[in-house]
Amino acid sequence: MQLYLLALNPTDSVTEGFLPAARRLGLDITLLTDQPDAHRAVCPDIEILACDVRDFRAVITRVSTHRVPDAVFTNSDHLQTQTALAADYFGLPAKSWQTALRTKDKAQMRRHLSATGMDTVRSVEIAAGQDPASALAGLGMPYPCVVKPREGVASEDVVLVEGPADLALRCKEIRARRPGAALVVEEYLPGELHTLETLGDGRVLHVLGGFRTELSPPPYFVEERLTYAPTHPEPVVEQVLAQLDALGVGFGACHTEFVVHEGRARIIEVNYRAIGDQCDLLLARLLGIPLFEHILRTHLGEPLPTDLGARTGGAARLDYPCAERAGTLTAAPEPTELTIDDVELTYRPLRRTGERHEVYRTNRDLLGVVRAIGTDQESVDGAVTDFLAAQRWEITP
Repeated sequence: MQLYLLALNPTDSVTEGFLPAARRLGLDITLLTDQPDAHRAVCPDIEILACDVRDFRAVITRVSTHRVPDAVFTNSDHLQTQTALAADYFGLPAKSWQTALRTKDKAQMRRHLSATGMDTVRSVEIAAGQDPASALAGLGMPYPCVVKPREGVASEDVVLVEGPADLALRCKEIRARRPGAALVVEEYLPGELHTLETLGDGRVLHVLGGFRTELSPPPYFVEERLTYAPTHPEPVVEQVLAQLDALGVGFGACHTEFVVHEGRARIIEVNYRAIGDQCDLLLARLLGIPLFEHILRTHLGEPLPTDLGARTGGAARLDYPCAERAGTLTAAPEPTELTIDDVELTYRPLRRTGERHEVYRTNRDLLGVVRAIGTDQESVDGAVTDFLAAQRWEITP
């Protein structure tokens, strides 16, 4: 069976998750990307074709002039709508392109949740070149509020602003980095940040648990630690699932970020794909299920089992050492695999020594990722804390 996998830059989810899973399923793999050389450097043994994957018409043309597809799939935030349109064109199982669009477009997501009566967050979309003050005039937007790209990802250019002058400055800074991008300004939603991980086939929807997320100090929102939460309170899960249902989410993997304040769950954003930053690799290992194969099978039209047979009783955590200043990384730990009592600990660098970077105040500042799995949280936390304390990252200005 022929799988077309769409990607932009290489990611761990694809290279360590979906491609090995596709091989285990015996699929013929063709990777379509606008960065073929980058993928050939890490995956030299698969077929890679250059394609303007941001254009669904180019994808359809590339597929139709190659081999007949059995599945068209992506795990990229930026390519969900294009992939859904291409898969639908060939009559293949796919996410709704309308749902893919309304989850990716943060302004459209807010409008849709409000129109369906699920949740109303005060927000306004600011077009490219539009004056922020005029866009917010008369709306009574409370401060502090949050400004972010309408179609951003990974906390990039997401900033808490304290007043009109701060808002104008932050919009100017974001536009300098993203000319032509539309922005969204919305009220700040207080509460603890969590995630909900789901997997569905359009018939059954499995909740795989979630994570408690710890962020960097304001005004930025860099994810520094995620601790696995096998369950959230039932009323909270019901609220989140109701909002996802209103958005139309239910096919394949979905990673939803939400806050809980005084018992009320409010969505921050919906990423209609598997969770990244190696959380998906950890989740598959922790639950003991072929997570990536299950996701691919849904896109091949196979139903999910009603019981995934997921392991219970485990504990897990991920930590992300983060660069605090600009410069060249001159010393850092090597990739590591350790077993400490009953804890499995893995460290993977995310930045190579010798590379120079600015400080972005986003996930691009992450130097590496520690992921650990065990049977109780105290042991996991201790193993991660001790490991990090023994490591050294040096950044030379």
